[in-house]
Amino acid sequence: MATWLQSKWRYLFMFLGVQLVVMALLSREGYHKRVSYFIRIFRKPETTALGTSGAGSPHLRNHTGSDVYANLSLLTKAHGRGEDMPYCPKTSPLIGGPIHVSFPSGLTLAQVARKNPLVVLGGRYRPPDCEARHRTAIIIPHRNREHHLKFFLYYLHPFLQRQQLNYGIYVIHQAGNYTFNRAKLMNVGFREAMREEDWDCLFFHDVDLIPEDDRNTYMCDANPKHAAIAMDKFGYKLPYKMYFGGVSALSPLHYLKMNGFPNNYWGWGGEDDDIGVRVSLGGMFISRPSVKVGRYKMIKHKLDKGNDVNPRRFNMLAKTRQTWKLDGMNTVEYEVLSREHFPLYTNITVHIGTEAGLHAMAPSPKIPAKAAAKPPVEAPTKPPAKLQQEQKQNQPMNH
Repeated sequence: MATWLQSKWRYLFMFLGVQLVVMALLSREGYHKRVSYFIRIFRKPETTALGTSGAGSPHLRNHTGSDVYANLSLLTKAHGRGEDMPYCPKTSPLIGGPIHVSFPSGLTLAQVARKNPLVVLGGRYRPPDCEARHRTAIIIPHRNREHHLKFFLYYLHPFLQRQQLNYGIYVIHQAGNYTFNRAKLMNVGFREAMREEDWDCLFFHDVDLIPEDDRNTYMCDANPKHAAIAMDKFGYKLPYKMYFGGVSALSPLHYLKMNGFPNNYWGWGGEDDDIGVRVSLGGMFISRPSVKVGRYKMIKHKLDKGNDVNPRRFNMLAKTRQTWKLDGMNTVEYEVLSREHFPLYTNITVHIGTEAGLHAMAPSPKIPAKAAAKPPVEAPTKPPAKLQQEQKQNQPMNH
């Protein structure tokens, strides 16, 4: 009997010892990582971040956000759009919240086009089963960013479709190797987009910024909206109160009240702050989404050639109050070299001159008359060379 009791107590002490060891492990740093490792051993293998989905196109997945195409698989072309088409819901049922964004190698425009079968020539889309409540134009100032443009189109098309918008994407390409002028290109984009359609809202969008949450709706507010409130390069925080860079939205009325954007900021820096001041001078305020919703990931890149820091930007900003009515939409001059409608976007190539003026350096002899005075003239000038061959291959994909 005594031997049996000793054996019983021995097993009890052993059991308590095991419990103490387990509790010690629980308190140690890194325990959760070890547990996750053993759990993954017994789980079925998951798809990698870059898999394939239909026609060999990239299918991006991650536990921190959904696939941007996930909610669009059931959309099909409507047989006919009658006058009795119902309006889309005020809040789109396709919105899913956070989106995982990554930049795999090997992405092509052909793959992006296959992923977006409802997008028609010129990068235009409207919901197939309801009448959109909002018409939004996306304006992209561009030069030498072909690699970024592919990722931008891959994400933004489904992002906008999830919001059930009637939209169009315009790439405003600055011709030549003269100093880049982002704000002037956005003035051009406003005028040329409004020539095609009476848009409710215009989003002025850097090509290297990808939205990470589709609750950040691409619709205009009662005041000019700064959508890119939380970029990863700023630690997902607003860098300063009057910052208005990256992605901004204005209605045509907002745009005209502030006389558009400045035309004289050649090179990098200053124009965003000038535009923010113009909002205030036009009697308006800057609206923003929440920090949790207005998140953007930037495609990393080196400083562009021909876009050096503008050394005069601070002196120019100090004079915005005196210059905003004299320099803007009412004084913009440019010449349209070509307007080409590709499957995923409309490419408008323009000559905007230099700091010395529109004709200070003689452009191509086949440039049409001033777009500011006459409607744009179609010209055979080619789009960015790196995309030309691929765009031609994609041309028959949408009708």
